[in-house]
Amino acid sequence: MHSSPKLTALQVMQDAPVIPVIVLNDVAHAVPMARALVAGGIRMLEVTLRTPQALACIEAIAREVPEAVVGAGTVRTKADAQAASMAGARFAVSPGYTPAVGQACRDVGLALLPGVATGSEIMMAQEDGFTELKFFPAMQAGGPAMLKAWSGPFFDVLFCPTGGVTLHNAPDFLALPNVVCVGGSWLVPADALAQGDWARITQLACDTQDFKRKLAVAPVLYASVAI
Repeated sequence: MHSSPKLTALQVMQDAPVIPVIVLNDVAHAVPMARALVAGGIRMLEVTLRTPQALACIEAIAREVPEAVVGAGTVRTKADAQAASMAGARFAVSPGYTPAVGQACRDVGLALLPGVATGSEIMMAQEDGFTELKFFPAMQAGGPAMLKAWSGPFFDVLFCPTGGVTLHNAPDFLALPNVVCVGGSWLVPADALAQGDWARITQLACDTQDFKRKLAVAPVLYASVAI
């Protein structure tokens, strides 16, 4: 397991406007991709557990790119949480929420962004002490309009919308007071990975920094995290 300072879910969300949702099929891509994202100002990296190589990729990034903070996405079970922690992940993102996954992440010291798509799921996560949540799949589950509706009854919850979020609609989400950041796969396109076009990935990461300026976000929203 990692020995770095423990993070909170809010710190993960506050570090940058976008958390990249990354699918890696080749371990050789992991380190140069991570360095490219960090060069563009993105340090929180969600490597999804959707491929056989994912854990090895997390391990490589944790070992070789100390300026990045690598996390595991698609965490669905206790075993996923344990394996991610052992590989060096420092946070976890789940597509849904169960108390078992929540407890497993606490047990191994992983900050968790649980996935929710309904009011009942939000209430279940809140009962277990989680108030920073992933809204997934964001566009299919109601988009910005749903988050606006939730801001009343769930005034004390902050969200990271993921799923169908793009460079073009991300500002619509980020303009909402209950949204801290978004998750997006557009930062690491499959063709850029295949071609080793790290400069393109760095540029896509740089482009997300414009969100802060365009939305005139208060500087306190995005906090520096010691890593």
